Amino acid sequence: MADGGGIGVGPYEELTFDAQGDVDPLTRAAVARIEATDLLVFAHGWNSDRSTATRLYDRFFAPFPGLVGAGVRLGYVGVVWPSIRFSDEPIPDFEAPGALAGPGRGTTLDPDTRAALGAFWPGREAELDRVAELLEERPESEAALVEFGALVREVARVDGAPTAAAAEVPALFALDVLAVCRALADALAEADALAEADAPAVGAERPGLALGGGLRALWGGAKELLRQATYYEMKKRAGVVGERGLGPVLTDLARRRPALRIHLVGHSFGARAVSFSLRAAPEGSRHLKSLTLLQGAFSHYSFSGRLPHDTRRGGALGGLQSRVDGPVVACHSSYDSALRVFYPLASRMAGDSAGLLGFDERWGAIGHDGVQAVPGAPRLTLDAALRGGLPGAGCVSVDAGSVVRRGGAPSGAHSDICHEELARLVVAAGRMGR
Repeated sequence: MADGGGIGVGPYEELTFDAQGDVDPLTRAAVARIEATDLLVFAHGWNSDRSTATRLYDRFFAPFPGLVGAGVRLGYVGVVWPSIRFSDEPIPDFEAPGALAGPGRGTTLDPDTRAALGAFWPGREAELDRVAELLEERPESEAALVEFGALVREVARVDGAPTAAAAEVPALFALDVLAVCRALADALAEADALAEADAPAVGAERPGLALGGGLRALWGGAKELLRQATYYEMKKRAGVVGERGLGPVLTDLARRRPALRIHLVGHSFGARAVSFSLRAAPEGSRHLKSLTLLQGAFSHYSFSGRLPHDTRRGGALGGLQSRVDGPVVACHSSYDSALRVFYPLASRMAGDSAGLLGFDERWGAIGHDGVQAVPGAPRLTLDAALRGGLPGAGCVSVDAGSVVRRGGAPSGAHSDICHEELARLVVAAGRMGR
């Protein structure tokens, strides 16, 4: 194995950030010493520990040495930032056979998930212990569900110490908890049904989630509320890590190494992190040569200069694709039930736009249906992109459902990203091929 703690390619180093976007100076210095013509910088999405991130990077990076041209000397960087993954969100090929059904498919919190929650929200052990107790017991009591909702709201507002005003808490955590749990339980049933419908195509059997009737049936939704609280926190952290941490680090690196070509890759909330790093890239900069988003867990309108439902506003990253000297490639898959079902529901209930009733396309994720409301942005199948190439600049959506298709409820194929075809897409985006 090469250097880098179990990574089979090299030179490999890590960039480690905390929740405030502060970089570990030792990792920053190590990345600066990498000798390469092209630097692949990959940010993981939901993930509970460094070892899982390292396994993901090892698997994803493995094909690259055999794909690039003779004049390309690759360096590899894995971005490590504080996130979390529940045990019932398995990564295909990482877990033992049968694990896609998941030990955490009920409402209980298994020991690994409980420990991960404690690391994710330090100092909240008492609240999390009570949350775990309620999910274990599932009392048929409105009062217990209301208590659970209050506990989740409390931990969702905290990152080490109380920092958010009540007005900053999304409506998802302020609405009637029984109504929210019912909506999330219905969404979980929908995700189960989609996984069952997709199972013949992906060769897997997906068990349903049997929780009983009455109020006890709402505890499945209650667990989803807890999960959504972690997503809300990861979404915030990813933006901070990208804009205040990764972006400035890469801009400084480019200033010191002007010939270095940098290629960004992000999965899930990590796609949000690498995208928000564009905010820190100076206008007219040319060090970022490609940006590839794998099942990005952020709005499909992010790069739009004008929102279809509110033409007075643009997306959070409106027009910033111009700061990439190459294409911004958004991979999406209809098999990703995390983004197909839960992301739009949570976005709607979080009050990211006016109105909480009904569903429309304003709530979609870029990893579900690609870039939206960006004029001239082509839409390609994965096969067409690999055969015919990608545009030299601007946004392009690539339907990766031909390979990103394995995984059961609740997340579906969200983490099914370790495929040579996707590595070839990154190479094509960065113009690194033979």
